Amino acid sequence: MATGVDAKLLKSTKFPPIFNQKVDMQKVNLQVMKKWIAGRISDILGNDDDVVIELCYQLIESARNPDIKAIQIQLTGFLESQTPEFCKELWTLLLSAQTSPQGIPRELLEAKKMELIQEKVEKFRLEK
Repeated sequence: MATGVDAKLLKSTKFPPIFNQKVDMQKVNLQVMKKWIAGRISDILGNDDDVVIELCYQLIESARNPDIKAIQIQLTGFLESQTPEFCKELWTLLLSAQTSPQGIPRELLEAKKMELIQEKVEKFRLEK
């Protein structure tokens, strides 16, 4: 999958230690992760770029244990300087998801809970 240039970049790029941990995609709720990926890439690029989003989906779905280092190299042309941060967030969420019974990252569940609480608070404020 990696070209000669990609192989050189893989050797010369410094990756976070978290990238050495494996993710088993069969333990991950892919629909939840796809929603996060689409939202995050859209935030980074400032628009919905279906090509980049689909590429990211393919890269994480291409193997049971995807290689985040290779994914980072392949996404760099699109996400540029934001790529390392995006990949670290993605990998952290995937690692969390594979340990969760529902396959959903704990961080996303907590964020959703906070969002629902905020909605209730706003609704209560508006009713007063």
